[in-house]
Amino acid sequence: QAFFCLLLCVPWGSSCPLSCQCTEQAGAKAVLCSSRHLEEIPKDIPKDAVFLKLDANSITRIPSNAFRHLSHLEELDLSRNAIEKIDRAAFKGVGAGLRTLDLSSNRIRSIPKEALLALSAKLRLANNPWHCECALQEVLWEARLDPNSVQDITCHTAPRQEYVGKPLLQVLDAGVNFCSVHQRTTDVAMFITMFGWFTMVIVYVICYVRHNREDTCKRVDYLKSLPSTQGHAE
Repeated sequence: QAFFCLLLCVPWGSSCPLSCQCTEQAGAKAVLCSSRHLEEIPKDIPKDAVFLKLDANSITRIPSNAFRHLSHLEELDLSRNAIEKIDRAAFKGVGAGLRTLDLSSNRIRSIPKEALLALSAKLRLANNPWHCECALQEVLWEARLDPNSVQDITCHTAPRQEYVGKPLLQVLDAGVNFCSVHQRTTDVAMFITMFGWFTMVIVYVICYVRHNREDTCKRVDYLKSLPSTQGHAE
């Protein structure tokens, strides 16, 4: 009876994933899941976790609300995985106390800015195959990046070949603005679309006028072909 009472008295938030190790560090709970061959983020991470290490695994995606119940989290390490996709609401619910988020050494090419800009944590994004674009530029300008890793955010692909292989910060310092390029591309696309619609309207009007003209000519010819009233009277 005492054993079952003990089980019932232990809060669910204090459980530990089977593939991880939970310890106390200076009175704060640390959940250590490094190098455990994980392919996804464990769903039973204790709610009172302060430090969470998921590095050196095979995680490929961070889904929405993956850490929604971890309001006490201060440090989150997702480095050295195979992460390719991060959902917009991946870090929704993480408390404002998150100080460090490590996403370095993954396979991330792009990331929704909404996923990171709401965080006040210091970000590590180095050593990913980044596609240099407007969204990444906005993250670099607006998010809190670890200054020691900024130089390792390199353009793996880019709109122009001359940027490939260069640190994104170096490209931006040279005066490149990916957002203005994106805006010009959008403006051109809108202009082409509007021109297409305008052309369709003009063609329709021309066809409509021609069709009415042909109908009018046919009616005139028909009326001319009718025997005149005067000739019929004679």
